[in-house]
Amino acid sequence: MAEKTAESTSGMAVARVHSQELATTSDSEQQSIEQLPGNVIESFDDSGLPPVDRGKDAWLFLAAAFVVEILIFGFSFSFGVFQDYYSTAQPFAGSSNIAVIGVLTTGLIFICSPIILPLCRRYPHWARWMSTAGLLGAFVSNIASSFCTSVTQLIGTQGVLLGISGSLAFCPCLVFADQWFDKRKGLAFGVMGSGAGLGGVFLPVLINALLNNVGFAKTMRIWACMLFGIGTPLSYFVRPRLPPSATEKNPFWNLQAVRSRFFLLNQTANIIQGTGYYLPGIYLPNFTREIFGASTWLSTLSLMLFNLCAMAGLIIMGSFTDRWSSRTCIFISALGATISVLLFWGLAVHLAVVYIFCIFFGLFSGCWPAVWPAVMRETAKRGEGRGFGHVDTLMIYSLLSVGRGIGNVISGPLSEALINGMPWKGEVIGGYGSGFGALIIFSGLTSLLSGMNTLWYHLL
Repeated sequence: MAEKTAESTSGMAVARVHSQELATTSDSEQQSIEQLPGNVIESFDDSGLPPVDRGKDAWLFLAAAFVVEILIFGFSFSFGVFQDYYSTAQPFAGSSNIAVIGVLTTGLIFICSPIILPLCRRYPHWARWMSTAGLLGAFVSNIASSFCTSVTQLIGTQGVLLGISGSLAFCPCLVFADQWFDKRKGLAFGVMGSGAGLGGVFLPVLINALLNNVGFAKTMRIWACMLFGIGTPLSYFVRPRLPPSATEKNPFWNLQAVRSRFFLLNQTANIIQGTGYYLPGIYLPNFTREIFGASTWLSTLSLMLFNLCAMAGLIIMGSFTDRWSSRTCIFISALGATISVLLFWGLAVHLAVVYIFCIFFGLFSGCWPAVWPAVMRETAKRGEGRGFGHVDTLMIYSLLSVGRGIGNVISGPLSEALINGMPWKGEVIGGYGSGFGALIIFSGLTSLLSGMNTLWYHLL
């Protein structure tokens, strides 16, 4: 086990975290502040607890959290299939605001986190069962969706109710990962996040097959039963490493730390990135079918490639954030995403080029949430170094989640405005002249602006 110290300029007392000495850290690790796992009480002896960063219990937790990501985020990242279905099938065909359903699902998962994460910290007894409750809520929302006959009803069930339930299932995974993983925290966050990408690989195929063979209502009920049968037993392993009595109720909010220029500019970049990131995932099936005449399978394949590469990108970037600064990680993500959108999607004249775009955009833009641990620890280090007191890195995470959620929600109505009237259709080459050109340029510009802080990092 390890012993870490948190120092502030106000001379805060040393907090005892583990019972043995830390091994020598690398230079990059010494430059970052690491979250105290669960804010352990000084007198608590954790020698009888499962080890951190290794062991059966830590990996069982990570596997369970990975599956929760598949069931919650993987499903929401598969909304492109529903978008395509709702646009052409009765009774939803011709309705407006279809894109709002998908962005609400994912957006509310993020936006609700500043409410649910403090509850998990404050009431650890409740947090133990929140994932189970969230999965049950997702089950109910999918059953309710099967009875919907209008887009407005779907916004309430598949959008709002599923989004809130997903946040309830997801947030305890973050809190407990903070206890189970320390030096491998970035990797753990990356692995958890990759579950969304894996779900986005096979769930579109499954959902598309069900929609075509059994119809919408039965598809939602079958999926609800699968979610209940798989998720509920595995949620048992979404559990804390520390007993509730061993966690100190430190204040969750420290607004001094998040009023810094460093955090505010990173949050701005985060919102911008979230506004453009979800647009390809929503419209890729429509784009490939309308522009290249792709079959249902080939249009679904675009979404699969995108999500598969996002899964790989999250794991790779998660390992990078354990060693590198946020500046380096953000630069890699922004540069790769910008080139992939403006070059491959914008100039696509063949379906194969669209697939190349899906691969690179998934790798470089899909890895963005794995950058957050670096932003979290650097924000906390700067705040505590300036005497702001204890800074909970999950507070930083929750605010970054809100920023991404806001960007996600904005992207729904904005995307419909961007493709309204099919601007530039037939007037320029490639994807720019497909009618989706304004959407492509917007997604490329948001990718570029997401890396803005790398230019003046030394001034933050």
